[in-house]
Amino acid sequence: MISLSALHYYPIKSCAGTSVSRAQAAERGLVDDREYMVVDADNHFLTQREFARMALIKPTLRDGLLTVTAPNIDTLTVDPMEYIETREVVVWDDTCRAHDMGNLAAEWFSTFLGTTARLVRKDRHQKRRVDPRYSPNDNDEASFSDGFPFLLISEASLADLNAQLETPLPMNRFRPNLVVTGCEPFAEDTWKRICIGTLELALVKPCARCAITTTDQATAVRGKEPLATLATFRRTQGNQKVMFGQNVIYAQSDANRRGWLEVGMPVEVLDSD
Repeated sequence: MISLSALHYYPIKSCAGTSVSRAQAAERGLVDDREYMVVDADNHFLTQREFARMALIKPTLRDGLLTVTAPNIDTLTVDPMEYIETREVVVWDDTCRAHDMGNLAAEWFSTFLGTTARLVRKDRHQKRRVDPRYSPNDNDEASFSDGFPFLLISEASLADLNAQLETPLPMNRFRPNLVVTGCEPFAEDTWKRICIGTLELALVKPCARCAITTTDQATAVRGKEPLATLATFRRTQGNQKVMFGQNVIYAQSDANRRGWLEVGMPVEVLDSD
């Protein structure tokens, strides 16, 4: 039986994630996933692609506050309701309205990353549209994720990859939201629609992998794997990108885009190739 084996969300884009046994899903994916983002002096998003040290930043949401820790720097506490201004920020090809979380947070991130940086929180009232090439509905939206509400990977796919690596890698290299078990390696590539609890989800696009996967999430040390090995068997035809995992949107109407997900829930494949 296929089941949900892990749930992860990432309060600040490109920083450390949080693993939970139960999570609420809403219009933009798991609640609190990529709600915050770090931007540069030009209001463009920063990620581990350029700043591997972001892997060492550990955000925690508790009692309505965001707490941020990292090595050799004092803890930062942010009240999401206390922002100093609203500004336009850029994530990939999208310009979004966001709340600037203040100078103290800006100083913290600038100091730790060694570059001018500010922490922003997405304006919850503004919709960021999922790429219409992969979503037929204009009500499909994302937070500050790379572009989709969820990313799904199977444990079997990681095990298949690890069997080809000299040193096995943990799942956190790939930063999924939903991890499933009980299927064949890369079975998720064939799935079109699945059901978990009350939620019907559509798998719409393989996830192209980048240098973040080569960054040890515990040390921020960067290597060549897994991209070197993935390139030998997961490169798309006529494309220089390598694929691992599936981007996921809702397959339901607005009324059914909320619900709870819990580790251990069955995953029903409703449609596949």
